[in-house]
Amino acid sequence: MFGINNGSIESSTGEMAYVAFGKGKEALFIIPGLSDGIQTVKNKGLLLSWYYKVYAEHYRVYVISRLRPTPQGYTTKDMAKDIIYAMDKLDKNAASIVGFSMGGMIAQYVAIDYPERVKKLVIGISISKPNETLKKVVGKWIRYAIEDDYGALTLDTMEKTFTQKHLRKYRPFYPIIKRMGKPLSLVSFIVQANACIEHNSYGELSKIKAPTLIIGGDEDYVVGPNTSEEMADMIRDSKLILLKGLGHGAYEEDKKFNERVLKFLLKED
Repeated sequence: MFGINNGSIESSTGEMAYVAFGKGKEALFIIPGLSDGIQTVKNKGLLLSWYYKVYAEHYRVYVISRLRPTPQGYTTKDMAKDIIYAMDKLDKNAASIVGFSMGGMIAQYVAIDYPERVKKLVIGISISKPNETLKKVVGKWIRYAIEDDYGALTLDTMEKTFTQKHLRKYRPFYPIIKRMGKPLSLVSFIVQANACIEHNSYGELSKIKAPTLIIGGDEDYVVGPNTSEEMADMIRDSKLILLKGLGHGAYEEDKKFNERVLKFLLKED
């Protein structure tokens, strides 16, 4: 339907799974969040092309996973370098970059370190420097992962991500949800979660030159309060959208979330 391709990009230390779809000529790279540490995008082309279908009419979309095996000490800055490596292998000199949650952290460094490669930048439900909320929440997830308590990790992630209204739909299914999709190993998740806690691009955000949209909820219990506003203050001429009453799950709970992002991407400068 959208020219779906499930592929992988090999490097000297491993490989990055990706999916590509869409009818457009311009490239759009989407960087997923910390859930990538649980499952990569491998063979999820059909699912992701449906979820991101609003972009497919206008762009050739690439959703890129992190390197596997995931090396110890792997930082968001390293991950940004790998996105550029993927762009090179896919023969894309420049693209619009969209990152959600941890993907937004990586996207920041793509725009900071490789400004000539970024046409437009979207940072969604993300953060630019550590705070107590992030360290407490993600630190708890790391402990669950170390203990191999996938059920507790999954349910706590949901409780911190979504609003009470949304959670009421899911809670009856928790006994099933906490058993679904458990990976063979949580090592990649632990490495990526530590990279989240250590991420600090705040002092370099002023280097971002690409037109930038920052979008998030005003009641985010994962990254904490005011994180979107902090980034908007540091990135010159950036656009800020705060979604009232929503949190880290704004991408799912706000039915117009992707449309808001697309409107920014398509707007003439």
